[in-house]
Amino acid sequence: MTTPAHVDLTATDLDAIKDFDGQIAVTVPADGTLNAPARRVNKLMRGALERFVTGPAFEKLDEGSVQSLAWPGGLAASAVIVVKLDKRADGVDARRAGVAIGQAAAGKPLLILAGSPKGSAELALGAALRGYDYTDQKTEKGEAAGAITLMVSKPEDVEADVAGIDALAQGVFFTRDLVNAPSNVLTTTEFAAQLEGLRDLGVEVEVLEEADLEKLGMRTLLAVGQGSESPSKVVVMQWNGGGDEAPFALIGKGVVFDTGGISLKPAAGMEDMTMDMGGAGVVSGTMKTLALRKAKANVVGLVGLVENMPDGRATRPGDVVKSMKGDTVEVINTDAEGRLVLCDVMWYAQERFKPTGMVDLATLTGAIIIGLGHERAGVFSNDDTLCDAFLKAAESEGEGAWRMPLGDAYAKQLKSRIADVKNVGGRPAGSITAAEFLHRFVKDGTPWIHLDIAGVASTGEASAHAPKGASGWGVLSLNRMIRNMFES
Repeated sequence: MTTPAHVDLTATDLDAIKDFDGQIAVTVPADGTLNAPARRVNKLMRGALERFVTGPAFEKLDEGSVQSLAWPGGLAASAVIVVKLDKRADGVDARRAGVAIGQAAAGKPLLILAGSPKGSAELALGAALRGYDYTDQKTEKGEAAGAITLMVSKPEDVEADVAGIDALAQGVFFTRDLVNAPSNVLTTTEFAAQLEGLRDLGVEVEVLEEADLEKLGMRTLLAVGQGSESPSKVVVMQWNGGGDEAPFALIGKGVVFDTGGISLKPAAGMEDMTMDMGGAGVVSGTMKTLALRKAKANVVGLVGLVENMPDGRATRPGDVVKSMKGDTVEVINTDAEGRLVLCDVMWYAQERFKPTGMVDLATLTGAIIIGLGHERAGVFSNDDTLCDAFLKAAESEGEGAWRMPLGDAYAKQLKSRIADVKNVGGRPAGSITAAEFLHRFVKDGTPWIHLDIAGVASTGEASAHAPKGASGWGVLSLNRMIRNMFES
């Protein structure tokens, strides 16, 4: 698994700057004012830093952008990374600047001369999150990311925030590694085995096998995986860091590969369907972060792990299967399989844990990408308070999210002639009808959010905090929401 760079916190020591062997980042506001560490860098560079920040190249830089000055004279460092950043920049802007620093540093040891503690932890977190490279399947692994040293005038002011960076970065990296892994490596069995490793962090982990699922009546979930040689599973992860209250539930779609089943997908681009377990990946990474930081909250994470393959035993379009709830589902399209996985796991979570609230995550529909692109996840909810709490958390973490509607008119598109409900409602409002299908399996009185992360779980270009590929979107926001709701 990929290990994030460790962040060391130290007090400002101007004499130590000269001999740092790696890359040095300095923050400079738009007016070009140099703080004390930057002035020392400028002195060692014989005025080269000042000449740059008073010139046209710095003026043209966007806020939060960087420019590397390679092989600076007077320093042991291989480069000075100049960051254009306002002294009053908020956390999101500081983190984005940190991401730019991390990209420029390219895994080399990094010294961030933040000067003032304000925003410095976000700079370091951004740099740590961007310092990711998935190399598990490469013969040449390359070097591990170099350590990040954060130098500030008053370390005690940010000590707690810096101490939490490792838990956040490890959770995000765990999600990215799971989502990036090819499906012949991350089978349902291997996925479950990796989650069992969370026991070492104090998470209670239980793996429900096919016989258990059959006994529970999870026939819609089992119907998705019955054409695969990989056994379907549900993994239950419990973190009990709070009191005696009922837990909050996180539920993830874990389709380790999605061919579409009998409703076979086109060949072009099918290789990307290794990321169709993105929802389960986010739940897993969030549970790891909560455990690492010893969250004072009770949270249960459940993931449905299946593989959707065409086979003589595979579910056919037109088949009718019964859910754990007892509703019968007419399967119109076997490529609309994620909702069949989630509905059983959601019902099981409510029956067993009676959660205070519930969030499900899934790479569910291509329609959400048409609507929101790769910048925001679709947010559907039956509860304004819970939804607002998540949207506030996502905004504070710089992870794009947008609330979408629900309504009876959309639910009517799912009406079946021969069963209680169809699994698809046609092309119009496809992401909304998918959410309405899941809404059917939410008990009265249970606050619920459905996050359609098809556009943000893995991207073809670099995203807010990550290189191209798996983004880890959602770990930061869910962690923040849980902290705000249960630990503040």
